[in-house]
Amino acid sequence: MFFFSMLQIWKDVGFYLISTAQCKMMPLDFVFVIDSSRSIRTSDYEKVKTFIINLLRFLNVGPNATRVGLLQYGSVVQNEFTVMSMKHLATGTMTGLALQYTMETAFTEEEGARPEELLIPRIAMVVTDGRPQDEVEEVAAQARQAGIQIFAIGVGRVDMNTLKAIGSEPHSEHVHLVANFSQIETLITVFQSKLCAEDTCAEVEHGCQHICANIPKESYICKCGRGYVLNPDKHTCRKVDHCADGRHGCEQEFENTNKACVCKCKKGFTLRPDGKTCHSLDLCQTVDHGCEHLCVNANDSYVCKCFEGFTLAEDRKSCKKPDCNSSVLDVVIVIDGSKSLGPSNFELVKQFVNTIVDAFDVSRTGTHIGLIQYSTKVRSEFSLNQFISARDVKQAVSQVQYMGRGSLTGSALRHMFETSFSPGEGARAGVQRVSIVFTDGRSQDDVSEWATKAKESGVTIYALGVGKAVEQELKEMASEPKEKHLFYTEDFGKMGEITEKLKDTLRICKGTSLNNMCLYFSLTCSLEALSKKIQLLENQNIRK
Repeated sequence: MFFFSMLQIWKDVGFYLISTAQCKMMPLDFVFVIDSSRSIRTSDYEKVKTFIINLLRFLNVGPNATRVGLLQYGSVVQNEFTVMSMKHLATGTMTGLALQYTMETAFTEEEGARPEELLIPRIAMVVTDGRPQDEVEEVAAQARQAGIQIFAIGVGRVDMNTLKAIGSEPHSEHVHLVANFSQIETLITVFQSKLCAEDTCAEVEHGCQHICANIPKESYICKCGRGYVLNPDKHTCRKVDHCADGRHGCEQEFENTNKACVCKCKKGFTLRPDGKTCHSLDLCQTVDHGCEHLCVNANDSYVCKCFEGFTLAEDRKSCKKPDCNSSVLDVVIVIDGSKSLGPSNFELVKQFVNTIVDAFDVSRTGTHIGLIQYSTKVRSEFSLNQFISARDVKQAVSQVQYMGRGSLTGSALRHMFETSFSPGEGARAGVQRVSIVFTDGRSQDDVSEWATKAKESGVTIYALGVGKAVEQELKEMASEPKEKHLFYTEDFGKMGEITEKLKDTLRICKGTSLNNMCLYFSLTCSLEALSKKIQLLENQNIRK
């Protein structure tokens, strides 16, 4: 568990916390959040580790005393289990991401934090030396509202307003700025006086049957474990039976939990949204659904779906084989704007996007195209209903500005699913939805959740990877079958390989005759031109 890791830390450095604690103090849940960006020199990084060790010397660490966790951050957040084994990340400065991880993961019961009802103070100590590369004010406010007390320590030329945006009130007690890493040791005595609060429960005969919780003004209150409530004597506890009064209203079965009486259903049934009644788990087996191909259960109902290569007809039950009119698509292209690409490769990506645009019949009644770029944030460059000609789309692509920061592919997929394919952004009812996702490296967040939701809603996803793109992430994004929707090449100079594979995959108007002038729209014809343009770009890049 995360919060017990400091016991191992003290074995590593040769201290024993309980015997060397400098003061008697109430239990804390305490997390160090350490900036490990490239702006910190190696010698200064070692001073931060020494600061952590010296600060821990007066904390009474143990499972029933203070629990301590340690994480460091650069462009990503990384758990640490010993101070001595910490390695300098030397990457970016994603302070907001670290605060979000602290709030959503570090201070959870799964990681070892104690339940909120025990009133154990939750403290995060942030040590940073530079300007964050992401937003911190909003997430820091959310963390404080969640009950986390934040100490913000700045070293060197850190903006004081940034520290105040992170730290708790009053700032005079929670925000500290020192000139250099050599001076950070001067804060040890400051924090010793702040953290050495009296542990009243340890000093008095409290008489609590379950739990004694310290409260301000050197007092205490008795609390009960989960599933119990305090008796009128304010010291003893009794078990709660939420189902005892018989007013639960459950149709089939019920269960007494710590906080409520919960209705449950027998095997083969599932709970309805009302939380009390049950219905058969497989409606497709119990009703005359009328689906031509597939019946799929959906919550309290069902939907008809079709085999691959067919689309659902207007009656929402029968299926039809797409014809050439199926080339009318809503296409959202998702491009990676992270710093790992570099400006020159990003320009190649833009040119590649424009060759993809040439593959479609972009018009008011034909295919519509939208574009989003992602980095640390997601930016909608233009929506599906913004342009109705390939010329206007390509001109807009050429004006896209490189973001050049982190790589949150999962956030981009969420934006594509929730926003880009919404009616407000121009998505049309009954029109096939396609997303082409381009990435050149590992995502800093999870991609599977939102890729799965998009695919389940009917979006076909083509995953295009170059260079250090991670195969597992590409597989999680791509639609089935993977071999038709996942494309990878080792470097930008071989992007023509992706073009050839796309040409084969997107040939949806099979049997359509094409004349030499390409008078009739066909993805095959357009992708031949796409292939030639990519080859030309490669040759130009090689000459440079």
